[in-house]
Amino acid sequence: MNALAPNCFRFTGTTLILTILLTFFPAASHPSEDLQLWDLNHSRSTTLTEALPALSSAELLIVGESHGNPRHHTAQLAIVKAVHTSGMPVAVGLEMFQHHEQHILDNWVAGTIPEPEMVQAFTRNWGVQWPAYRNIFIYCRDHGVPMVGLNVPREITRKVARQGFASLSREELGLLPPIVCRIDPEYEAFLRRFVGSDGHAGSFERFCEAQLVWDAAFAVHALNFLKSRPDHAMVVLTGSVHAWKPAMPFQVHRLAPQIRQVSIVPDIPAHMDLQDITAKDADYLILGL
Repeated sequence: MNALAPNCFRFTGTTLILTILLTFFPAASHPSEDLQLWDLNHSRSTTLTEALPALSSAELLIVGESHGNPRHHTAQLAIVKAVHTSGMPVAVGLEMFQHHEQHILDNWVAGTIPEPEMVQAFTRNWGVQWPAYRNIFIYCRDHGVPMVGLNVPREITRKVARQGFASLSREELGLLPPIVCRIDPEYEAFLRRFVGSDGHAGSFERFCEAQLVWDAAFAVHALNFLKSRPDHAMVVLTGSVHAWKPAMPFQVHRLAPQIRQVSIVPDIPAHMDLQDITAKDADYLILGL
């Protein structure tokens, strides 16, 4: 994962400071405002401007979200803009778009399809939350920022969640990139910690497999893009559960340990204990969201 050494919250004072910042720091209401971050590697508050040199040195920035949360998407756009305007060629990777519809994203960035057609494609891929993501898509189109679909067909992960990975047919497996769906105890522990689930063992195992299919597929598709465009970095926009280091970042590290990556998450589930959050979990927390 990230090369920086983990730095745990060892002092009650540090945890108290972070708690106060997360609770009371005002969120940036406009993309031009400097995003406030908590640097988990150094246990200190910082800003997007101050952190930009470290972010710009990474090849992969994985930025979490609660889907449709406008403040989270404003923060994501601020990060994309900051990296782009720093002079680093950047692409945006999307959980919201299936990889096999990449041609639509290419046409959008090229300016050859109108917005109503893009809205139809987005809704087909993701649902009816286009307004929440619109500013990101418009920015990428207007500035020629490549957009990359990272997701797999929805029916695949639905089937895995219901019946398990072993239920997939050869044809269905052919719709996935080459991935390994093997749940290790650390990954299961992470998901139980994140979602707070004590559900039935069988159903939770299938849930883990579905999450792992997403994490692994996102990693493969992102790395394939970086191989094809080695001059680019990528900002991945994905649900927060995939952005924590044991999730997609681990799959990236497993496949390409040389890749420099940064994990940025906007929220902490209410049942998680702040004093247990360390740089083993993420590199930055976004404050005030």
